[in-house]
Amino acid sequence: MNDTDVFLQELNQDKPKDFAVVMYDSFGKMGSGVVGGNVNQPGSLHECLSVQTASFSGQYCQVFISQGRAVHFVGICVPDSCSKTQVHKMVLRGKLKFHNTPLIPPLPPLLVNNSLRRVLWTTCLPRTVTPDASGIACLVLCCVIVALPLAATLVTAVKIWRRSRQVPPTEEPSALSMVQNGDLNSFSYSDMNAHRLKENDQGNKSQHRFLSRCLQQFLQAFSLQTTTKGVLSTSTSVKGTYLSLNGIRALSMLWIISGHNVQLTTVSIDNINSLQASLETNPLHIFTIQGGIYLAVDAFLLLGGLLSAKSLLSSIQRNGDTMSPRLVADYFFKRLRRVQPLHMFAMLLFIAVTSFFNGGPYWEKAKASGLECHQYWWTNVLLINNLFAKDLRCLSWTWYLSLDFQCFAITPLLILAHRKNKVVFAILVVALLLMTILTNSILAPFSRNWDDYINLSYMKPYSRYGSFLVGVLFGMFLKEKKEKILKKKWQVALGWIASLSLLALVVGLSYPLKYVPGHISVLHAIYQGLHRIIWTTAITWVILACEEGYGGYIMSLLSLKFWVPFSNLSYACYLIHPFIILMYIGLQETPTHYVHINFMYSFLGHTALTIVLSYVMTVLVERPFILLKWK
Repeated sequence: MNDTDVFLQELNQDKPKDFAVVMYDSFGKMGSGVVGGNVNQPGSLHECLSVQTASFSGQYCQVFISQGRAVHFVGICVPDSCSKTQVHKMVLRGKLKFHNTPLIPPLPPLLVNNSLRRVLWTTCLPRTVTPDASGIACLVLCCVIVALPLAATLVTAVKIWRRSRQVPPTEEPSALSMVQNGDLNSFSYSDMNAHRLKENDQGNKSQHRFLSRCLQQFLQAFSLQTTTKGVLSTSTSVKGTYLSLNGIRALSMLWIISGHNVQLTTVSIDNINSLQASLETNPLHIFTIQGGIYLAVDAFLLLGGLLSAKSLLSSIQRNGDTMSPRLVADYFFKRLRRVQPLHMFAMLLFIAVTSFFNGGPYWEKAKASGLECHQYWWTNVLLINNLFAKDLRCLSWTWYLSLDFQCFAITPLLILAHRKNKVVFAILVVALLLMTILTNSILAPFSRNWDDYINLSYMKPYSRYGSFLVGVLFGMFLKEKKEKILKKKWQVALGWIASLSLLALVVGLSYPLKYVPGHISVLHAIYQGLHRIIWTTAITWVILACEEGYGGYIMSLLSLKFWVPFSNLSYACYLIHPFIILMYIGLQETPTHYVHINFMYSFLGHTALTIVLSYVMTVLVERPFILLKWK
């Protein structure tokens, strides 16, 4: 309180000292555009932290206030000897004044339709961050994981260098031949002893072969000389590859990055009300957080179902047309080996960086998107984090990995039913489709807000499995078909007209029939129940037509070679791009103003950085575990 009195007394002098002026200047003040959503008043974090006096330094705090429809925060600068509880009490008592004028004045009632305000809570940003034990442990583990491929790369490089310097070996004469030839000058008793030891050690060598093979496999799998091969290749010569899938996967990933670029940035947008009004009318927002943006996830589920069925059926075919328990176990193990190493590394990296990172005014709200890792990390390990509420998830965007694996686990059951009894298979398919349709039709219209919709329906397997099931059925169809299905031009024309019309209809109706409607209607319930299945079914036609040679310009677009490397990096892109966006927001000291050109530039920047870091994570973490031979 003494330090605060020193600051306030000095501020109210006729000619206050510089530190008091700087602290006052650091306070957040109301700007223009309050009606449009510019209610937060962050002030100047950097300016506040620059204050140094003989008795105290500047400390940046945020006071969260509710007034009418506006819930906002005001940045203030107080002595660092104050705790956040003491700061909160000073705000409640109205102690912070400049010439009898509150340093935290209320918003004009004219702009928020209410003069009554309530102080909710106060938080203070530390000048320096002291990482906890979990953060340090995660950082050490990340360093070890990265050090393994770097060490393997160095050892491999040394071996290659030594091999290149070796003189081509010549056959050395044996001890017996040297004696027989009388070449005793070049033969010694030490050579004879070495020869005997060599013969005696033949049995011991077999004991070291296993370790030698393990070391060789490790070097081959983890060295960058191996992991970098093919990642950026544009070759699609792998037999059985559906060329159009690379384009669909890459475009869906870009769509998701574009949506998250706006969605995650809303915590710092100063014209959020204007943006929300624009969402309803501007068709450009189909690339941000409106319209069919969320259908990109269903495209990934479709591809996941298709490839899971194709992979399992191919394994059964190679196993003599036998579906054994060992084959199913191998099916799951390969999936976990593909997904979990990079997933766990991303979680460790997030915990480590956020433990050491000291962000700006928007960092606390930004990291709330996925900082529950200290308590709920185990839900990511078990791939069940999508079953928990939005606020109880670690790396909130990784809900898709859990959903995908849960859907993935049902594929062997479907394949087994199809092989054993077609009637049971048909009943199971119909039941799963009805489950998806009914849960979406019932839960989505009754959601009171977006959080309810997310927690009850959006991320749950019972409401999202329909898209994956369409992919499984389509994958089984492609695997079993022996000849082309499309033989007449009228079939092709009818298919394209129906497919493009359905895709346009699903996207177009997403504007009036929002995921969280203002009122319940039968039309909205029907749309929510069917639109995902219709969307993915229409995409299956695109894939089929492209594979049978009737794709035209669309096939030319989807099979462009530069989609291939981006498709190879898509998993790492999915994991890392939200983290990049959140870090960018956390470093900002001023609010972001939404205009199309600004967010186009931020999308391009985030995408470029995502691709670069995804390549690093792919070759250092993802591919080593995929290439490692576990048998």
